[in-house]
Amino acid sequence: MDRIIYTAMTGASQVFSQQSAMAHNMANATTTGYRAEMHSFRAVPIDGPGLPTRAFVIDASVMNDFTPGTLQQTDRPLDVAVQGQGLIALAMPDGSEAYTRNGSLDVSPNGVLQTRTGIPVQGDGGLITIPPDTEISIANDGTISGVPRFGTPNTTNVLGRIKLVNPPEHELDRGDDGLFRLHGGMPADSDPNTTMVSGYLEGSNVNMASEMVAMISLARQFEMQMKVLKTADENDQAASKLLSLT
Repeated sequence: MDRIIYTAMTGASQVFSQQSAMAHNMANATTTGYRAEMHSFRAVPIDGPGLPTRAFVIDASVMNDFTPGTLQQTDRPLDVAVQGQGLIALAMPDGSEAYTRNGSLDVSPNGVLQTRTGIPVQGDGGLITIPPDTEISIANDGTISGVPRFGTPNTTNVLGRIKLVNPPEHELDRGDDGLFRLHGGMPADSDPNTTMVSGYLEGSNVNMASEMVAMISLARQFEMQMKVLKTADENDQAASKLLSLT
């Protein structure tokens, strides 16, 4: 009897976990550059003396959907969107690198190019500093050029180049902050083939219709597991009555 109870219990627990992940995806359906999270379950037999017929359900893998989202035109010079595959490198406070698809950038009071959350953007040669009173433009390869608003007219200066990377997707881990990192924390190499477009932002790649259908399906799976537990309990009570009569 404990076999069916344990299998149904672990199945219901993992379904509940997957519902939480899908709820998180739906909550970020309008988050710039968000990548949907996917879970895959499988049954695993329990090893040990007297346990060859028992199995439980585990979350076999947590995957990230790197399908590009829809580009939304903003005409803001500091808004950039990566075209196709690739990521923007960020310089974390601990000296490591993290990666994002959110290209909504800003300039700090100290002139450092950063995200809207205050994380500096990693350049090919370090942090990128924007001089005051400078109109900037960002090329497709991430090169940032600036034209002073005062002084010599039409003088264009190259201020730096945003580091763009394109590591294998299976080597990326999503952190609690929503940023991606390579296994082991090592920095990824720059990819000269990764390009971006200025004046656009990439929307979330969450498909709300698919998520809603999957959420309904998971709710039914959870109900089924609960019915299995209830049936197992009823069978146990019936068996106990039969044994008491004998």
